[in-house]
Amino acid sequence: MTKRKTLENIAFYLGNTLVALIFVSPLIWMISSSLKPEAEIFKGLNSLSTFFPKGASLGNYLEVFQRINMWKFIGNSLFYVLVIIVLDLLVNSICGYALAKFEFRGKKLLLTLVISLMVFPAEAIMLPMYREMADLGWINSWASLIVPFVAKCFSIYMFRQFFLGIPDELLEAASIDGCGPIRTFFKVVMPISGTVYATIFILDFVAHWNDFMWPLLVVTGEDKRTIQLAIQTFFGSKPINYGPIMASLTISAIPMLIMFIFLQKYYVEGIASTGIKG
Repeated sequence: MTKRKTLENIAFYLGNTLVALIFVSPLIWMISSSLKPEAEIFKGLNSLSTFFPKGASLGNYLEVFQRINMWKFIGNSLFYVLVIIVLDLLVNSICGYALAKFEFRGKKLLLTLVISLMVFPAEAIMLPMYREMADLGWINSWASLIVPFVAKCFSIYMFRQFFLGIPDELLEAASIDGCGPIRTFFKVVMPISGTVYATIFILDFVAHWNDFMWPLLVVTGEDKRTIQLAIQTFFGSKPINYGPIMASLTISAIPMLIMFIFLQKYYVEGIASTGIKG
């Protein structure tokens, strides 16, 4: 390796490291602030010392668990998010598989509709969704948190793009061995599609774990309150103490950090493998 190449590699990795530190610095500051006394949180914001807590303690975390039933709210969020994910992976993967590997009347129209609906933001249909939940009597129920988000156009499209890359010869071989369409899907297609399933898992988890507006609309009781709604309670009492807020936000971020640590490889592979095909 030439000296020039070595210098280029050093510059490349230093640049990437600098960019990564810039992006992760708010997270580091949040964690650092959660360990600080209230009076120290906003001191030294113009220096690197703000990232290193002085007199660090777990007092803010203890206050969080004393003021609210955090374990219950974490459990509520995990329950409804995981149910959405399981149903999403099952229902939308079957839809995507049908659009990728089967020929039927209206297929192109249906695919066009799926792609067209992807451009609508959730805020544009939130009011009609709420009205429908109210008419069904589902306000403050698990159904109102879960059912509207089972079918997703983006998930269908992602699955369809991935399944297009599966060789037809593999499916034909399964058919020759006596597998019907359903058995082929569950026994052949699903086991080799881990990357796209992991990608949808991550996207769903982040979107619904961090969702605040929809639970705020449909959850009226404490028994089904999510973690994001629980965190909001710290802003409703005066004076506002930012130590417990930072601690609760850090607690909320832990599941996502754990998920990315274990699934980031599959996420990158899944995004790379669902390019535009067909």
